[in-house]
Amino acid sequence: MGSQLLVAEALDERELLVHRIMDKIKAASFVDMAKRNEEKTAEKRLPRSEYAEQAKSAFQQIIDLIERYQKIDAAIVASNANTKIQTSYGEYTVAGAISLRNRLKAAKGYENKGFENSLYDKMQEEYERCIQSIHAKNRHLDETAESMRLSILGKETRMKETKPLEVVEVYVKENKAELIDPLDVVSQMQQLKERKDKLISELDTQIKVSNATTFVVLD
Repeated sequence: MGSQLLVAEALDERELLVHRIMDKIKAASFVDMAKRNEEKTAEKRLPRSEYAEQAKSAFQQIIDLIERYQKIDAAIVASNANTKIQTSYGEYTVAGAISLRNRLKAAKGYENKGFENSLYDKMQEEYERCIQSIHAKNRHLDETAESMRLSILGKETRMKETKPLEVVEVYVKENKAELIDPLDVVSQMQQLKERKDKLISELDTQIKVSNATTFVVLD
């Protein structure tokens, strides 16, 4: 029977192995050179036999560490694909939960698959742009209406305080800009944010709990 590790321990060892493997690759020497009439290698200045042993040993150590990494990585992947966690939004495999969490935390842009973030940003950008445009158009309309009123009131006419001014009010009413918001985007944005924040928190917690309580077996 193989050895057992908690997933959390396996994750730590996998990360450590990455550094150990890369450090050993960087430090290793696999080929050197020497003149035919010299026993020691030119760069490492080691006897040929000693250099050969060191090169073979370094290579084998690296291969062994890579194999260890592959076993741990495969065990983690298999565990994540089969272990399930519960959230208030449903059940997920750990693999699915990690993918979802990473997507929810993704930076802006469809290429990062941050769909929820992109949706939120698009709604916010459109809403703010429309609100600013509405305010600008209505300010301009009010200024135009005021100029119309002053023009009417400045004229000598028996109707200047009644019907002509009513025409201005009708003009303002018919031309006033208003928001077309069938989704109630502010409410939808708030719901999206609350759901995302809550789900990220639950996923983080449940993934940590699962990693701290689930064992993987290494052959």
